[in-house]
Amino acid sequence: MTHTDHATAEAAEETGLGEAGSQLSTAPVEEQPGQAMPGSFGGVRRPGALGGLAWAGREAVGWGRWFWRQLTSMRTALILLFLLSLASVPGSLVPQSSVDPVKVQTFKDQHETLAPVYEKLGLFHVYSSVWFSAVYILLFVSLIGCIVPRSWQFVGQLRGLPPAAPKRLTRLPAHTTWRTDAEPGQVLAAAQRVVRRRRFRAHTVGDAVAAEKGYLREAGNLVFHIALIVMLVAFAVGQLWKSEGGKLIVEGDGFSNTLTQYDDFKSGSLFDADSLAPFGFSLHSFDATYERKGPQKGTPRKYRADVTYWEGADGKTKRSAIEVNKPLDVAGNKVYLLEHGYAPVVTVRDGQGDVAYQGSVAFLPQDGNLSSVGVIKVPDYRDKDGKKDQLGFQGRFAPTYALDAVRGPHSSFPALDFPVLSLNAYHGSLGIDSGLPQNVYQLETRKMKQFKDKNGDIFRKALRPGETMKLPNGAGSLKFDGVKAWASFQVSHRPANGFALGGAVAALAGLAASLFIQRRRVWVRAVRDADGSTVVEMAGLGRSESAKLPEELADLAVALRPDAPPVDRAPEQADRDPEAAATEAAAEESTATEPAATEPDTEPSDPPAADTPAADTPAAETPADPPADPAEPGEGEGARA
Repeated sequence: MTHTDHATAEAAEETGLGEAGSQLSTAPVEEQPGQAMPGSFGGVRRPGALGGLAWAGREAVGWGRWFWRQLTSMRTALILLFLLSLASVPGSLVPQSSVDPVKVQTFKDQHETLAPVYEKLGLFHVYSSVWFSAVYILLFVSLIGCIVPRSWQFVGQLRGLPPAAPKRLTRLPAHTTWRTDAEPGQVLAAAQRVVRRRRFRAHTVGDAVAAEKGYLREAGNLVFHIALIVMLVAFAVGQLWKSEGGKLIVEGDGFSNTLTQYDDFKSGSLFDADSLAPFGFSLHSFDATYERKGPQKGTPRKYRADVTYWEGADGKTKRSAIEVNKPLDVAGNKVYLLEHGYAPVVTVRDGQGDVAYQGSVAFLPQDGNLSSVGVIKVPDYRDKDGKKDQLGFQGRFAPTYALDAVRGPHSSFPALDFPVLSLNAYHGSLGIDSGLPQNVYQLETRKMKQFKDKNGDIFRKALRPGETMKLPNGAGSLKFDGVKAWASFQVSHRPANGFALGGAVAALAGLAASLFIQRRRVWVRAVRDADGSTVVEMAGLGRSESAKLPEELADLAVALRPDAPPVDRAPEQADRDPEAAATEAAAEESTATEPAATEPDTEPSDPPAADTPAADTPAAETPADPPADPAEPGEGEGARA
């Protein structure tokens, strides 16, 4: 027996249960002051007890073992799990550089005093910070160091047999007893059959049957913590090998899963670009409906993107639909629908009357009614004299145009009820020939001049579909051909999502088992009494108090009664303890073998005279009830007199 078993057994002996009350779980015994700590290092005392050692090496080892046991305790694991959850809060509230660098820079510009503090604390990159990684690794080590020894101990319990019955079953919280004429061996055999039918593990030890049930409680506890480890590993793998990118697609356009096709892309530190799965999809149409009446007017009711996708270099095309929270699963990747907007379709002609640009341009929404802004860049342009130049247009699009004195031009509804495109025109250098990357949704106007009308005012026009805006001085024209819808998608690849889901399901199952299953033991003892009957004692013990244990014990007793039917006995005998009854019966048997010294040799020949005082003739006063035990000295003396 290990030191842990001895400590548990000693605690159980104080209640008279011995081994029967020990090892109902794999939880280590709490260390008492001056007592060796349980664990796999064999009972080293607290570091304070090592202070008197002559060399510092052993004291350092003792401290190291003590810290290891503190780290691998279940209490520490729960504290670290709470700290990990608490550390995730800043990652949700503070903009993260790995998610949206633009928001991080905006936050720094708006909070010049607070931003340096956040930067030093690593709050702009919480999940890759040193302190978050430290808590994560400590929790991982703590769970492993806590679970491994408990798992081996639990395996040992599964391989062992239920412990023998304690000496006095009547001391247990749930117990019952009765007498029967059945043989003790028959009662024990019947008891073993009964408990095994109820899925107890049972065997006969001496004069009692020992049975145990509810091992799944501790198994559920271990499964819960092992599942936490699986989830932590899955989270780490998903962060190291993940890839995530966004793509805006206009109706009729497509996408292939290559780095050059993404509008933005980010990945884990161990991600390999060559591992991108070969697939792609095209956006055929986008269907959006909105609430038109009531307080929720303008609220989206349906977002649906109809796509055609293929997998592999020679894969066949398939039709599918992507909706909010209903992603497309293809080649181990999930394609999510994020946003929706409009892309005006325009045709730009230069001063020579040639088509300089034709196509759709995505405008970005600015509010819930999809009032959108965007730019149109025309790098290949010639003026009326044939000289090369560049055009740029700043525009605002309203799917349902409205105008008031407060808000000016705006959209009053997100559907295409009354679309209007308003434009300002520029000419000059767009700056795209410098080789520096540009934002396609912004127009650099530092080297450009704005067109003006014949009165010298800024030239701007509001167009309906089919209308044309002619630039001043024969510089060309722009025709508003129509409107297409666009949708933005996020392509996400996380290799360990399945493991994370499996770990979460296992954790819930293990937690349910540890909460609703009770570990309990039942003993049935059958011994021959002095009067020839068999005394049957049945008792149960659970890890924690529960109303189910007495009910279950009563059910077992009822199931055993047909094989051990109770017999009637005297009321005074029914109230006595079986051990006391057996001792008293043995005393009676020994008394019956001795000579009756208390009986008189002869009976009086003549009755006493009538006038004899009653005090002189105590024998004449015969008691109404004979004495229960003729061997008592006082009653013997009265009979002799």
